Amino acid sequence: MMDLVLASSSAIRARILRDAGVGFTVAPAEIDEAAVRASMASSDGKAVAAELAARKALCVSEQRPEALALGADQVLAFDNLTLGKAADMASAGELLRALRGRRHALVASVALAKGGSVIWRHSETVRLWMRDFSEAFLQAYLSAEGEALLGCVGCYRFEGLGAQLFERVEGDYFAILGLPLLPLLAALRDRGALAS
Repeated sequence: MMDLVLASSSAIRARILRDAGVGFTVAPAEIDEAAVRASMASSDGKAVAAELAARKALCVSEQRPEALALGADQVLAFDNLTLGKAADMASAGELLRALRGRRHALVASVALAKGGSVIWRHSETVRLWMRDFSEAFLQAYLSAEGEALLGCVGCYRFEGLGAQLFERVEGDYFAILGLPLLPLLAALRDRGALAS
């Protein structure tokens, strides 16, 4: 089997892979995400997420050319904006208030690189409708989840209490968590990183 390296420090992405029985090591990519986002300010969310995932995979692939490097990224598309993670809890509260009672999209992208070249890419878009929750619920939610929300695009952990923020979702559960798993598993089998 080919070695797989996850180019991310994301705990949820690592958990998804482990739970699916995928063997991997972790080597977070060191790229300037803010600079990439700024250079792509006029691009749509899918292009931004795909570019960031590819750059992460390439960064690790250049350091470990014999391995298969997995890059992943996720952005939130809302009101013609492409957003990443909130900087602080005040910003998290502001974002959740802006999303309350409205629809937004999450774009999750993954890329595989080997020998310094991207060899596979995939993106998925999920549409989510946030319910019109009360300010009391929001305050209790922010207090319960705390700074863990700052590691999540959209400031919700859908795999936990964050599911209560929503009334409707269209799309893949794993893409909401930031890793479109089923297409990725197929790509890993095709490239000899998983048994077929």
